[in-house]
Amino acid sequence: MSPSRKRAAVEELKRAFSASERRACKAIGQPRSSQRYRVKPRGDEPRLIQRMLELVRRRPRFGYRRIAALLRAEGFGASESRVLRLWRKEGLKVPRKKRKRRRLGVAENGCDRRRATYRSHVWTWDFVFDKTTLGSPLKWLSIVDEHTRECLALKCDRSITSEDVIDTLAELFAMHGVPEHIRSDNGSEFTAKAIRGWLEQLGVGTLYIEPGSPWQNGYAESSHSRLRDEFLAVEQFESLAAARKLTVAWKEDYNHHRPHSSLGYVTPAEFAARCPSSASKAASATPQQPSPLRQGSGFTQPAPS
Repeated sequence: MSPSRKRAAVEELKRAFSASERRACKAIGQPRSSQRYRVKPRGDEPRLIQRMLELVRRRPRFGYRRIAALLRAEGFGASESRVLRLWRKEGLKVPRKKRKRRRLGVAENGCDRRRATYRSHVWTWDFVFDKTTLGSPLKWLSIVDEHTRECLALKCDRSITSEDVIDTLAELFAMHGVPEHIRSDNGSEFTAKAIRGWLEQLGVGTLYIEPGSPWQNGYAESSHSRLRDEFLAVEQFESLAAARKLTVAWKEDYNHHRPHSSLGYVTPAEFAARCPSSASKAASATPQQPSPLRQGSGFTQPAPS
């Protein structure tokens, strides 16, 4: 037990048992001279503490020994024991290392490997960002059916959390049914445990693309390219309310009035209306060879170019 702790124990005995200092010191084995000793701060201590705190902020992963070495190199009388005493006095600790989040994406989950073959087979989701005319941030959550190219959701807000994503999905599931898969990048809103667990309970497979490979989520990239070119680059958003109103109008026009070249120049809504919505219906309409990547998933290998 250190002398300082013994001093504290002596004071506790005196308080708890109304013991004299002499008897309490004898019981603890603390010399009375040590009990009455008080550390006298050196004249340079305030400056030393200030510099120690500056070094700790600059090098948060350094412990007291390395900080003491840096202080000595600067000319301070900073032994390890002295720095340790001041370190404890200031309540300093080396922060625990943060565990790096494991990336979930793999190349096999890209749209070039696992292609949607019927309605609600694969949905894709991502975020798009812009600002109001006053510079306030705007964020859109875009959810698209990869097969029909329908824009199922285009939620606009200042910020969108994983809880907001779940609420939006719940509304879509009630309207369109539950998709078999959802494809996305490794954004924290999409890889959150709450979302993954909820989707797993509903039987929705998550397809996370390889980090740094946006082309593997090509349908989202294509949809966002049109969104930026035909909407964000054209409109000016004076407020969040104005942005939401314009977003609703653009989504309606995109789904019901804009011909889509990859759909034979029909609108996504028209194409979706005559599209099969299950693997069995899609197979009977256009027989496909099951992909060896995922037997029974409804995926097909892309045709060779």
